[in-house]
Amino acid sequence: MNFTAIAIVAPEEAELIEQEAPDALAPNEVRGQTLYTLISPGTELASCYQGTRHPCFPGYAAVFRVDEVGADVTDIQPGEHAFCMGRHQSLQWRAREDVVPVPAGLAPEIAVLTRLMGVTMTTLITTSARPGDRVIVTGAGPVGYLGSQIFRAAGYEVHVVDPVPARQSAVRASGVENVYERVPVEDPALARTFALALECSGHEQAVLDAARVVRKGGEVALVGVPWARRADLYVHELLREIFFHYVTVRSGWEWEIPHHAADFRPHSIFGDYVTALRWLKQGKIYTEGLIRIHDPRHAQTVYEDLVRQRADGLFQLFEWNAS
Repeated sequence: MNFTAIAIVAPEEAELIEQEAPDALAPNEVRGQTLYTLISPGTELASCYQGTRHPCFPGYAAVFRVDEVGADVTDIQPGEHAFCMGRHQSLQWRAREDVVPVPAGLAPEIAVLTRLMGVTMTTLITTSARPGDRVIVTGAGPVGYLGSQIFRAAGYEVHVVDPVPARQSAVRASGVENVYERVPVEDPALARTFALALECSGHEQAVLDAARVVRKGGEVALVGVPWARRADLYVHELLREIFFHYVTVRSGWEWEIPHHAADFRPHSIFGDYVTALRWLKQGKIYTEGLIRIHDPRHAQTVYEDLVRQRADGLFQLFEWNAS
């Protein structure tokens, strides 16, 4: 059984190539035609498109039509849609435990955003901040934008910082009113009042500023990956904030929780995906006008536009019916 996949065959060189899938389906697996895949601009660009291992097969999330189910699979039927952490390829196959059924009526191009929602849902589960508290999100890229939506849906007072006017407009259109160009460290009404800073930019200055606006005993969760050094700062400046204001600075690593729930560990990555799909179906996450859909045959252009910051829209998807 052949399928097509996007491969990075050399630095910053993407091609659509043909691959071969196993003919036999394991008893616990499901398989089917990919509908949409989602690009993660941070992870895919840094670790694959601009990486050193070739060929590299990028991909972050997929929604596919279930065409076949293994003999042991009884709770998903052919014809249904399912979400998985899949590569950019025309065919998906996964163990049943690693796919989540998409609620009926939820568009697959919306459902695929579930993967990026899961990144900040880990912080939602692990933070000491509680609904009603002030939360500030620094960086309104795909992960930060969805983080603002998630915490708003969960009942927090959300504030967002991003220097890019288009992102500020997108956040305001979503219903979040408190939007700033920079962290309000000098605003006496806001400084030292936030229970949590969700740092999604990976920028050192944003980390320091976040530590300056959280309340005593507040948290700074480092969600954004610091792919490169971007500021000339002394760690002493951050240490002073941590020590004298009792700030907890911690990793916002999404894999802090297990993939699947277990006794005494009820929260999980895939449990978060179920919640994310439900919230998307309920319309709690604003996505209007933010998604751009591309033909996989144009992957090189899509990645080039992301690298050079020419991409329009917040979320970039490949539609596999187009190929």
